[in-house]
Amino acid sequence: MSVDRVRTAAAARGLEIEIRESPRASSLEEAAALRGITPADIVKTLVVKGRGDQYLFALIPGDRSISWPKLRALLGVNRLRLPEPELALEATGYERGTITPLGSTRDWPVYADERMTGRRVSMGAGAHGWTLFVDADALIASYDATVADISDPIETIR
Repeated sequence: MSVDRVRTAAAARGLEIEIRESPRASSLEEAAALRGITPADIVKTLVVKGRGDQYLFALIPGDRSISWPKLRALLGVNRLRLPEPELALEATGYERGTITPLGSTRDWPVYADERMTGRRVSMGAGAHGWTLFVDADALIASYDATVADISDPIETIR
C-alpha cells in the first residue's frame, strides 16, 4: 500500500509524521475544516516537468498557486509544465491528489514555498482517503529542499 511506502520513507529520513484517514472534501476550506487547520496549512505537492525526463516537486500552500514565472526564474529555465496524470504517476508512483515527495519512486529535487516554513502542514499521503501531517521545517531539511518565493495568491473569480 502506498501509505506504507510513505511511512517507510519518512522513517528512513528520520521524519516524524502522522497519517490519518481523510474524508473527501468538496473544497479547500472544507478539507481544512475537517482537519482542524487553515487552508494555508494544507500543502499541495505539484509534480513539475522540465526538459526531457527531468522533474521536480513544488510544495505550495493550499491558499496559493504556483508562480510559473518565479519558479522558471529560480531555475533559470524558459519552460516548465505540469505533466499529464499518467506521466506524474510514472515519475512518482502516486496518482494526482495523493502525491508527496515521501516514498516517491524517484527522489526529485524539492522546492518549497517560503510561506510553508514554521508550520505543521498536511499533505498527500500516497493514497486517496489519507493525509499526512508533518513539521514543514523538518520535511524541508530532510530533502535539503530549496526554499523560495514560488507562489502567488489565488485570484478570486467573481
